[in-house]
Amino acid sequence: MAGRVRISIRDLSKTFVQGPREVPAVSHVSFDIRDKEFVALVGPSGCGKSTILNMIGALVAPSGGEIVVDGERVAGAPPPKVGYVFQKDTVFPWRTVERNIALGLEYRGIPAAERAARVKEAIALAGLEGFEEAFPATLSGGMRQRVALMRSLVVDPEILLMDEPFGALDTHTKLNLHAELLRLWEAKQQTVVFVTHDLSEAITLADRIVVMTRRPGRIKQIYDVALPRPRDVIKVRESPEYLREYGLIWHALGEEFQEVAR
Repeated sequence: MAGRVRISIRDLSKTFVQGPREVPAVSHVSFDIRDKEFVALVGPSGCGKSTILNMIGALVAPSGGEIVVDGERVAGAPPPKVGYVFQKDTVFPWRTVERNIALGLEYRGIPAAERAARVKEAIALAGLEGFEEAFPATLSGGMRQRVALMRSLVVDPEILLMDEPFGALDTHTKLNLHAELLRLWEAKQQTVVFVTHDLSEAITLADRIVVMTRRPGRIKQIYDVALPRPRDVIKVRESPEYLREYGLIWHALGEEFQEVAR
């Protein structure tokens, strides 16, 4: 894989303390993520996928090891140039679509004229024209998630952390948002770290897939996704190449689900 390393994870571990109990979540994880790469983390519930994402974003402190983003060790403050899209849409109900998307630009002190232009472009990219003055309560779940995505993208992050952003959506809406995300990613070329339970989603979107073991999460295998880009989210799932990738990765991932179920 060409490109410089943007995120370097070395011997990363995390143990949570719950009263007298210690709960190991992540154990001795090491891998690199390169510039403009789309990497998906998959594994059973509780294997530490979201914990790794939160440690990259400095929302959770590691118990051991280190994370380096663009040559700087992550410690305390979130790394610069990083955006985060959470599992829930996290839009503010008292703000319109336009004002929700503008939030990060307001925090950064971007002048009003530039802010308005960037929000207008983001709304057009997300297909939200005509809903600028709408409040979240009047929007579908998929539309609210597009608002949350554009709120992160409008500040032009170079690294995007995504924690199961489409997990609560129906299949049709999810596929539409996969297509939207791929289109935006191909235009912006961010480095993306994407957490998901859905192997189909990971194969459709990612360049590489990191398969985690059951808790405490370790890396079981890392797969290069051998599907050409650009990808049509419907046609790609009908291809023999997709079925081959799915079967190969599911063999490793399914073993972990079986162990959890015992």
